[in-house]
Amino acid sequence: MTELKTHPTRGAAAASPSQPVAELVNVTKVYTMGSQQVVALAGVSFVFTRGSFWAIMGPSGSGKSTMLNLLGCLDRPSTGQYFLEGQDVSRLVDDRLSEFRLRHLGFIFQSFNLIPQLTVRENIELPLFYLGMDADRSAELARTLADRVGLGDRLEHRPTELSGGQQQRVAVARALANDPPILLADEPTGNLDSATGIQIMSLLSELNAQGKTILMVTHEPDIASYATGQLHLRDGAIEQVEGAH
Repeated sequence: MTELKTHPTRGAAAASPSQPVAELVNVTKVYTMGSQQVVALAGVSFVFTRGSFWAIMGPSGSGKSTMLNLLGCLDRPSTGQYFLEGQDVSRLVDDRLSEFRLRHLGFIFQSFNLIPQLTVRENIELPLFYLGMDADRSAELARTLADRVGLGDRLEHRPTELSGGQQQRVAVARALANDPPILLADEPTGNLDSATGIQIMSLLSELNAQGKTILMVTHEPDIASYATGQLHLRDGAIEQVEGAH
């Protein structure tokens, strides 16, 4: 079985605000489409530090979704390395990669990705099921997280009984269930009206203030303004960086 490899210059040092939590090292991602090869990322290197809030931006085809997929361990680099919490996860076998993803990352999607047959409580509990948490503790934590996102009175409702903003709040609560250091958000306000989008971004800002690292793809400058840094991509390369680490 492939072993986790520690970055030689970082190791598993104690957490500090300036510690790298995610690092791309000369990462290239190439997709083969028929007889053609498409370069989605072209030798990208970047360090995301603990507790930062980054908006990843760029036109369609710039590589921002590819970058988020790599950061979320949903895809692998063609070349280069990806260090997550000081560990080289670039070449882990699938089972180890899934386990590492479950313990270190939380996901918030534009389309919410809730399971319609499950209640709010059951949707929030999904990561806890895979972590092997017992039912009583899992239910208690789900109630706590639902309260945290303002949905304590909706625990037994199903997604179809909720507004878009409420569904996204459930998605945020589910992303927090495994207490990950990093939240990955893919156009988190894309299916929401402006007022509801502001509520969701305020919630993400609050979570960032509490120490969560947030890496968010967005094409909207007003949404990106909630982040403390902006990473602009074009043609698979970093074009511009705004804001401090």
